[in-house]
Amino acid sequence: MRTTVAPAPLFQRANRLLLAAALLILLGYFIIYGVYAVNLMLFPFDYDQGEGFELVDTVMFSRGEWPYQDTEIYPFYSSNYPPLFHVMAAPFVWVFGPAYWYGRLLGFLGTLVTAGAIALAVHREGQHRWIAVLSGLAFLASNTVYHIGPLFRQHMTMVMFETLAVVVLAGVNEISDTRQRRRVLALGLGLILAAGYTKQLAYTTAIAALLFLFIRQPRRAVVWGLGFGLVGVAVFLAIDQATSGQWWLQTITANINEFRPDQTVGLFRLWFGLHGFLLIPAALMVVYELYFARLSVYSLWFVMATANSILSGKWGAGDSYFATAIAAMCILSGIFASRTLNASWHFPQNYLSRWMVNPLRRFAPQMAAAGLVIIPLIYLGYGRAVLHIPTEGAVFSDIAGALNIQGNAYGGRFYDSAGRIAGGYADIGHLTTAEDIAAGWSIVERVRATDKPVLSEEAAFNLLAGKDVITNPTQLLNLANNGLYDGAALIHMIENQEFGLVIFRGQLYPVPVLIAVTTYYEQTDTVRMNGFNYMILEPRAQ
Repeated sequence: MRTTVAPAPLFQRANRLLLAAALLILLGYFIIYGVYAVNLMLFPFDYDQGEGFELVDTVMFSRGEWPYQDTEIYPFYSSNYPPLFHVMAAPFVWVFGPAYWYGRLLGFLGTLVTAGAIALAVHREGQHRWIAVLSGLAFLASNTVYHIGPLFRQHMTMVMFETLAVVVLAGVNEISDTRQRRRVLALGLGLILAAGYTKQLAYTTAIAALLFLFIRQPRRAVVWGLGFGLVGVAVFLAIDQATSGQWWLQTITANINEFRPDQTVGLFRLWFGLHGFLLIPAALMVVYELYFARLSVYSLWFVMATANSILSGKWGAGDSYFATAIAAMCILSGIFASRTLNASWHFPQNYLSRWMVNPLRRFAPQMAAAGLVIIPLIYLGYGRAVLHIPTEGAVFSDIAGALNIQGNAYGGRFYDSAGRIAGGYADIGHLTTAEDIAAGWSIVERVRATDKPVLSEEAAFNLLAGKDVITNPTQLLNLANNGLYDGAALIHMIENQEFGLVIFRGQLYPVPVLIAVTTYYEQTDTVRMNGFNYMILEPRAQ
């Protein structure tokens, strides 16, 4: 039985006005996001710690080299990420050389593709054009997506492949033509494989998709699941063989990091505080499917991705681990909103509908009218909850003044409604300045001035100065924390003062390396760039 009614014209007009207001707010966030992305593409140095090592991986792939190297041998470098994102960016190196803009461009475009896939899924399932657009914009408006979307990072490309895979597979069991169904299955599972070889976290999407296929067609799911597994394992073993076991060591073993429960709890609180307006309808959609319909791949994906977000408490993890769940949330909440506005809910007769739904049917006209107002208010509430804006620059300073908000991140350069209540939250989003760029180039000139190698915690300075990039500090720390790093060769070079300079930002090297540096080098200068103090150390007089 369907709940189809015709609300009063007054409520329909209110609905259109409120939807237009929500659309304007989310479009405003999209404009801010675009300005932020362009600003980062024009910034030639690390914005977020570690971007430079993603660029080093890309450069190595462009040369036909594996970045999974022995960290005990000069230049002591290795990556801990799968290859696909860097392989995608490698052709840019052939044309433009080492640069940050194209990796940031790929990340930004990936989020736009994800938003488009979300809008497509919502429109296909809910048949409401404006809610579909709002759902895609809601993904881009998330503080988490805003922060990390335009970075030279592979995470949002993984989310893009995951979202495309789930949207492709959502209706695969309803395809009657065998050939077409096989093509869609192959495409969907291939996209999941691509997500997994972009970043390891995509395993949850693989589980959700295979579980969805198994619930609907067990035999088909087993056959295709075995094929999917064999291809994935074959690629894994081939890379491990080609890298003499470094692939397993650097991407699997070294990533078993310390878990911090308080960080997970704080990030879940933050996630709900920012996204609660859409999380509640998404959760209600899961409950509806569980009791009144069939579980969709979107519901299974949302539940699995949310559960996997517990890993955000690992050292080195953070709110980016919620990005997949945010994409699933936008789809489910969009479907919920569309059905409410279309008054197209269907409740088959069972014990729950007789107990919960049937007594409310006489109020269907009033509930439909209320839904016309409540749904756009949900998106307006979401727009208020995720408020984020740079507070510098002619336009943004004026807007911040009009809204009476002051920057609460990076010394007043950015306002983030999340504040700083949880460890692991990406406290970024501000715009870089000409002064930041000048400061970065001053460090590059210091690197160029020495005829010795330079040990730098960020790769940009060495890359732009034409010198070897020495080590990936966080990967050394990952290995050391798991008892897998000796470091004798690197420490020997430090003790012999073979580095002309050492550049610190966060002192993320293993403790023995830090002790060696502070013993044989002394700080001679500090350069302020992008909100951080870069410490310049030179050899101590012996």
